[in-house]
Amino acid sequence: MYGHNRNLAPPLSRLPLTLSVAPDRFVAAQTLDEFIDVALTNQDFWRGARRLAKVSPDVQPRLDAIGTPWRLLALTEDWCLDAVNTLPVVQRLVEMSPRLELRVLPRDANPDLMDTHMTGASRSIPVVMLLDEAGLEYGWWGPRPSQLQQWYLEVGRAMEKGAKNLSVRQWYARDRGASTVAEILSLIERGEDLRSRGSTGVPPTE
Repeated sequence: MYGHNRNLAPPLSRLPLTLSVAPDRFVAAQTLDEFIDVALTNQDFWRGARRLAKVSPDVQPRLDAIGTPWRLLALTEDWCLDAVNTLPVVQRLVEMSPRLELRVLPRDANPDLMDTHMTGASRSIPVVMLLDEAGLEYGWWGPRPSQLQQWYLEVGRAMEKGAKNLSVRQWYARDRGASTVAEILSLIERGEDLRSRGSTGVPPTE
């Protein structure tokens, strides 16, 4: 039913890097808790997802192997149910490593970032960018776990909205965040490999 996602962040072979984000822009962005606390849509869902989000301790060795600090910058909006089902578990993952940080920016207020992280021709969210402390981007993830995205492209988007949303919710309930965790960890590990090979990018922009 679910297969490989051709619309995830660019694979390692498609870099070198082409984008950077000014460090001050990351620091000024909201934490996920701040984002949830002022959400106007789906706030109860966000709070419930935050309360229930868990990450298996089995991933701790991979987190401990992270050698340098990384910043995860998410683009989303409070109405996005894929974000509700993924970003809280990303936050739990971040909390397990002192080398990781997560911040959130609204998609519609940051078109310069969104327009460089399109899924095909779609401004799909959430997007999670992997940045070093200087703001250089090493890859990105989104808008949903690869198996679910492939199902959505091949089956889901042709379904009636109610049935489609129910199938998506059921998938997330079965997966319990495991796919998101695995893919975000793989993104970070690809970034570690890229940085170890001395790749460079462009200076940060305001």
